[in-house]
Amino acid sequence: MSRSCADDVLLAIPLVVCVSAPSRIYANSKRRIETDVMKLLMSDYEVNLVNDNMQEFYVRFFGPSETPFEGGVWKIHVELPDQYPYKSPSIGFMNKIFHPNIDELSGSVCLDVINQTWSPMFDMMNIFEVFLPQLLRYPNPNDPLNGEAAALLMRHPQDYDGKVKDYVRRFATKEAAEAAAGGSGNKADDEDEDEEMSDVGSISDDE
Repeated sequence: MSRSCADDVLLAIPLVVCVSAPSRIYANSKRRIETDVMKLLMSDYEVNLVNDNMQEFYVRFFGPSETPFEGGVWKIHVELPDQYPYKSPSIGFMNKIFHPNIDELSGSVCLDVINQTWSPMFDMMNIFEVFLPQLLRYPNPNDPLNGEAAALLMRHPQDYDGKVKDYVRRFATKEAAEAAAGGSGNKADDEDEDEEMSDVGSISDDE
């Protein structure tokens, strides 16, 4: 039996609807990525795009004042998923940090921490002005990625502060941060430490 043009149109309508919705979401995400990254680039933060890609970049981050992290400099690796801001960004410390909720080897931040905090209403400025400073100021030893740091914080907080400062001195200098961001794999200049600088750590909503 022959099929009319009207039948073809009706058959095509559901397909058009299925394709257009994801396309709109992708377009909205792309605009949001451009807006948020441009805002970060125009701020006082030092931002370096990877191959001019607005979805992957490094940001220089300074430890918050009046904390044992004060004086430290870290290179933060950021990747924005295609679904940003509906999906949280991927964040990793490139040079070492001693913190209960940050994996010492990979630099990845505890998944639950960012997922409990992240909202599409946030932008990249919130990450560096609010999220990361609060993460360092108020560590949660009950949900650790670094068990040693969590135990030390709970049992001997003064010793915890001391070890944090020691890591800042050895691994969070300007030179160490720059070497880590360059992906050189150079070891820290400390005769008592023979571990390499951490690789990129990241977080995402996917398990």
